[in-house]
Amino acid sequence: MKLVSYLDNAEQYQDGIEGKLGLVLDDSIVVNLLETAPRYLAVAALSDNVSLEALTTMCGLLGGGEAAQGFARDVAAWAEDHRDDLQSRLLSDLHILAPVPRPTTMRDGYAFRQHVEAARRNRGVEMIPEFDQFPVFYFTNPFSTAGPGDVKVMERHLERLDFELECAVVLGKSGRNIKASGADEYIFGYMVFNDWSARAMQMQEMKLSLGPAKGKDFANTFGPWLATPDELVDKKVPGEQGERYDLTMTAKVNGVEVSRGNLKDMTWTFAQIIERASYGVTLQAGDVIGSGTVGTGCFLELNGSGITNQWLQDGDEVELEIERLGALKNRVVKVG
Repeated sequence: MKLVSYLDNAEQYQDGIEGKLGLVLDDSIVVNLLETAPRYLAVAALSDNVSLEALTTMCGLLGGGEAAQGFARDVAAWAEDHRDDLQSRLLSDLHILAPVPRPTTMRDGYAFRQHVEAARRNRGVEMIPEFDQFPVFYFTNPFSTAGPGDVKVMERHLERLDFELECAVVLGKSGRNIKASGADEYIFGYMVFNDWSARAMQMQEMKLSLGPAKGKDFANTFGPWLATPDELVDKKVPGEQGERYDLTMTAKVNGVEVSRGNLKDMTWTFAQIIERASYGVTLQAGDVIGSGTVGTGCFLELNGSGITNQWLQDGDEVELEIERLGALKNRVVKVG
């Protein structure tokens, strides 16, 4: 199933709002899961004491555990077969939030060797051997989460402002000391992730061997929807250390394609990143983990390789798309 968090219109938006939980059909229409569930229950002759509360928001569904998530899948499967009888809205008519508007935590990985090699080469340093020893990640700001639409940035952010073309997973259950061999079972879904980067601030602060922090914490955008693994079965590339997916990834700036890669090219799988992240730590349902930038997936890499010579400017539109996961469109807006 493909799920969105949405508002009926933009006027309803306020900081921290979670929105409603919708099921996406044919990548273009949305039915509300909470409103659909009673009709499913009536025809399925299930007990009246089935709780519908978990279908109110994405955060509620993730926190509801496997029982709530299984119920949502049943409702979604029924809705697919009865779509003509359900009240629906066009996806384009709704105000779409990040699929998970309030992540419990957010980590971002560094999983694509091509990106790491190119970024280091462009800085005049050799490839670091530790990359092959363990998957690394950093924590970023869960309170700067947004979906499609305007991304508000300040003047210093526009000093070498960059996009990063990534995929992110959302955990559907909690776990500690998770082994890579079973870590994919903890993944509830996948979504497009733009890890916005203020490169001038990032490079300045990382000279102190700490960060990234202020170069990253101002904007993280996700969406438009979250796709559960059943939507990607035919694209799966199985492996002993976790699954990869053969999904094309592209980035456009003002309608011009500047980047193209594939999610299957992850050197470290999400399962391996989860194993590393959960060592001695309990990961929670609702945690978000990014893949890191796909090869060629940012101007920092493209500019240093002589492919492009640009940074994002006020008014630019960035569109990141991953096959099956939709296209995430954002516009840069200077404020302050």
